[in-house]
Amino acid sequence: MINVKGLTKNFDGFDALKNFNMRVEKGSIYGLVGVNGAGKTTVIKHLAGVFRADSGEVSIAGEDVYDNAKIKSRTGYVCDDLYFFPQYTLKSLGAFHAKMYEGWSEAVFSELVALMGLDIKRRVGRFSKGMQKQAALALALATMPDVLLLDEPIDGLDPIVRKKIFDRIIDDVADRKMTVLISSHNLKEMDGICDTVGIIKNGEMLVESELDALKDEMKNKFEHTPPSLDEIFIYLYENEVSKND
Repeated sequence: MINVKGLTKNFDGFDALKNFNMRVEKGSIYGLVGVNGAGKTTVIKHLAGVFRADSGEVSIAGEDVYDNAKIKSRTGYVCDDLYFFPQYTLKSLGAFHAKMYEGWSEAVFSELVALMGLDIKRRVGRFSKGMQKQAALALALATMPDVLLLDEPIDGLDPIVRKKIFDRIIDDVADRKMTVLISSHNLKEMDGICDTVGIIKNGEMLVESELDALKDEMKNKFEHTPPSLDEIFIYLYENEVSKND
């Protein structure tokens, strides 16, 4: 479903991504993890069509992403640095999305807004950071996307809201075969929901594997089994090796 081959991106002499490769299967939840500055957001912005690759391929469903309106209309994207038009209420944002996305579901939007306890008539610019993130997630999920891109989606959310959101995402993956890519620092949460993980370091893919297979392959490195994603991440980063070394 998502295929990235040889992706390279340079910003003012800095190589943010270097020959980066990633593959995300349809109907899966993929966790992209790495320290700050590793390149996670840069990868996601290429998939969202925000950045154009210097070289390499970035495709969804076999089609190049950049400047592709059809692919973008079937892709939900929640970025870490949210921005909303200050005069828009959540209701008016819903109406705007309904015009932009052919898959928009007013019923799903209303359900999610009620689930999160958001005031649909209030200006989103006056929401707290956590409430703005909830609003962005509700809008993205209500477009009924084939692909959902989430960059640090749970920052500022309380545990109850996080569980509700992830339960909804898991249901959509099961029911509609939605494909999800999540970038997050919360490895314990990722450990519980991801099928596959990609560990990125200095703009390069360090490890890409199904999570259960990775835990099985790495178990001899730890005194107890199975190791957590947290432990595997720290081990690989500190030892600067891939799981195949």
